[in-house]
Amino acid sequence: MNKNIKVNAAILIIGNEILSGRTQDTNTSTLAIWLNSIGVSVGEVRVIPDNEKIIIDTVNLLRKNYNYVFTTGGIGPTHDDITAQSISKAFDLKYEIHKEAFKILEAYYKPGEFNEGRQKMTWMPSNANLILNPTSGAPGFNVENVFCLPGVPSILKSMLGGLKNKIVGGEPIKSLTINLRTVESEIAESLTKVQDDNNEVEIGSYPFFQAGKLGVSIVVRSEDQSKIDQCNSQILKFVKEKKIEIVER
Repeated sequence: MNKNIKVNAAILIIGNEILSGRTQDTNTSTLAIWLNSIGVSVGEVRVIPDNEKIIIDTVNLLRKNYNYVFTTGGIGPTHDDITAQSISKAFDLKYEIHKEAFKILEAYYKPGEFNEGRQKMTWMPSNANLILNPTSGAPGFNVENVFCLPGVPSILKSMLGGLKNKIVGGEPIKSLTINLRTVESEIAESLTKVQDDNNEVEIGSYPFFQAGKLGVSIVVRSEDQSKIDQCNSQILKFVKEKKIEIVER
């Protein structure tokens, strides 16, 4: 793919346990950091319940608007794991046992342990491509541009390496962070000017609290290192003029 083409993705976190607050979502940051590193920018993140109609409607909307969609959660062995079935309906595909996934899990479990619940993890949309799982055996899958991963963070993380060849990104997105001992209101005007002068660079400011003192992290993001360097020198110029302290974090 031409490196100048912008490639984007949406992340869809599926699970009642995330919405109830019982489980904290860390998959969004894991996926976003990984996608940025391979040149795919994340345009949207949604968190939805284990509800078939909502999953189908959301997947169908996102897959039309983004190059890639990544779902996490709902592909385990229990009754409320309905992601695979919902994806089948979204693509109008038959929901059936994936022969290769069945073989993988049959070999993974000890004789007698591959029960009905675990066999449920081999049911997928027909002709789905498998995403191998080096941690716990049960594979994820993709249909066209929709990639379905498990919700357990350590397992999801271990599966990303196997996805690298399936995702075509643009230029990796680089970033630079400058930590200042200041408050946002003190730098807002100067920072806005830098942003206005550098439209193609994304600049964010994020307050932090460290060792009992307030500070602000300025994060500059772009595919082009020279544009980051240019912003950096403009920011350091006003930081010096305002006699603001730069701190290590």
